[in-house]
Amino acid sequence: MRFTPDFLDEIRARLPVSQVVARKVALKKKGREFAGLSPFKVERTPSFFVNDQKGFYHCFASGEHGDIFTFLMKTEGLDFPEAVERLAQEAGVQMPKASVREEGREDERQRLFALLEAATKFFEANLAAGGRSAARDYLATRGLEPETLREFRLGYAANSRSALRDHLAKAGYSVEEMITAGMLIAGDDIPVAYDRFRHRVMFPIADMKGRTIAFGGRALDPGQPAQGGAGHMAKYLNSPETPLFHKGCVLFNAHRARLAAHDKGRIIAVEGYMDVLALWEAGFREAAAPLGTALTADQVKLLWRMAPEPVLCFDGDGAGREAAFRAIDTVLPLLKPGASVMFAFLPDGLDPDDLIRQQGPSAMERILARCRPLIDVLFEREWTKSDWSTPERRARLEQELKGLVARIEDQAVRSHYGSALAKRLEAAWQPAVGRFPGTQGAGAALRGGRRRSPIPGRAPGSGWAAQGTGGARANPSLSLRKSLIVAGEGLAAPHREALILRAILSHPWLADEHAETIAGLVFTAPALSRLRDAILSAHALDKSLDTRALRSHLSKTGLDKVVNLVDRAVTHRCDKFAEPDAGRTEVEDGWRHTLALHERHVGVRRSLEAAERAWHEDRSEDAYVRICELHRQLERSTGSETFTSSADDDPRS
Repeated sequence: MRFTPDFLDEIRARLPVSQVVARKVALKKKGREFAGLSPFKVERTPSFFVNDQKGFYHCFASGEHGDIFTFLMKTEGLDFPEAVERLAQEAGVQMPKASVREEGREDERQRLFALLEAATKFFEANLAAGGRSAARDYLATRGLEPETLREFRLGYAANSRSALRDHLAKAGYSVEEMITAGMLIAGDDIPVAYDRFRHRVMFPIADMKGRTIAFGGRALDPGQPAQGGAGHMAKYLNSPETPLFHKGCVLFNAHRARLAAHDKGRIIAVEGYMDVLALWEAGFREAAAPLGTALTADQVKLLWRMAPEPVLCFDGDGAGREAAFRAIDTVLPLLKPGASVMFAFLPDGLDPDDLIRQQGPSAMERILARCRPLIDVLFEREWTKSDWSTPERRARLEQELKGLVARIEDQAVRSHYGSALAKRLEAAWQPAVGRFPGTQGAGAALRGGRRRSPIPGRAPGSGWAAQGTGGARANPSLSLRKSLIVAGEGLAAPHREALILRAILSHPWLADEHAETIAGLVFTAPALSRLRDAILSAHALDKSLDTRALRSHLSKTGLDKVVNLVDRAVTHRCDKFAEPDAGRTEVEDGWRHTLALHERHVGVRRSLEAAERAWHEDRSEDAYVRICELHRQLERSTGSETFTSSADDDPRS
């Protein structure tokens, strides 16, 4: 009987090698592998190793090497079809029927693979064609290196309804095959099928063997009306479900990340294509991403094939936390001994690309080093839902946690979760009115420890509640929840800082008239400080530099990525004074107003830092009240970053 490669891969994906081998060999974990005595040769020292990530076993004593099928054939005397049939039954995979029809389907799949490979090369050639294009300009603003574009085979789909269709037709593919592969849009009300992807940067999506099975397309004009239909173009568009592509079972870049994940013992799941590319360039080759949707159970299992505790990396804003909370519900029933997930949260307002541009790869490594286990984030999610200051409410929280634990299918893991959460509740109920949860010991209850603070945990950018027996709940501001005390990590560079630099880039004469003021500005992001210093250095050498010459100089000094970051950060219509076409009077007014807001913001932050140091020294109620008041001031300062058109609201009027 003929077995297709995809059918065999499905069995391998569902059955780790260690699970099959463990029936014959007593295995012990050794690093990222399992070790045991050889089943092929009598020995006293283990020389038999199993690697689940790579999907094979190897015996150094006998030289035997293979996968799960080979192991059954070698240890039980089965032939290949018998080994496949037994493992397919164990994996719950239906055996294929040996028929001409099945063989025809496999031939059809191979045609689709070839068609999608031809489409990939076509998009690559479009992007590489001579002359500037919107696609090349977009990729330049994202700062991607040419080597990255080639490695990920990025391309461009022309703004045409038939360019790809005509190309594939010349290559011998039928319209029906193009529709089946998801490359054309067709329907009863569409006379002529047309290209699905138009005027988009194209990201090939590959299977675990590196073969293109689908595409993701990033619109270059997402605000423009969609061609061939009503409404507006979606920013990202993926291929539809096809015989080769099932969206919920695939991770972007999984086939590349697998090797790096084995070497590092870590796999990072981020939110999008560009996040993966940014991490790749920064040296984090073990990154993959779901395809624009919430993480699915099949994707979690795919991550577990690469590492036992994948790191789910989310933005630190509300949307990122909500995505993390949804992932909890997906992973919880699947937990098993040694297999879970970790959570890494970025500073509010930053994605991996922005973080790396501003603070470098080391900042990303620090975020990953502060990963939090699933049980921490689960407990925080439930704790921050409500006020638990009464016995009745506490009983409800306990009941809800028990319901969540009951969803865990593995009995051993379920038992440990029940015990750990019970300890955290016990620690959380300890009375501690008016206590402030500092960075020291702030996560003790989440780790199962005992402490007097009622705050059981926190995540970057998330809320907390100061309550206890008879205590009232505190509702801190958004800025307080982002503070170094609560969040444990720095803030994103404010919009206002980028606005100041954008104004200087657009109007270099500001560097001449306000050089001392600019030199003394305090920036949150080190990258923005470097850009400021480079601007002043360039101006000192040549005071006649215009905008174009200044930007060219900065690009040559390796700061073009930071300049692009500043350009992307300033998008408000009310920031017109920072645009090149603004008049001198408008620039001066906007400049003075922005500097005043920035200096006031910096002053409040300095006072806040002093108050936090005072609180760490004496933990007094007065210090805590001072911190809360300064955070309210900081929030008001942050809320006034943009200009208003109303004279009544404008402090300049």
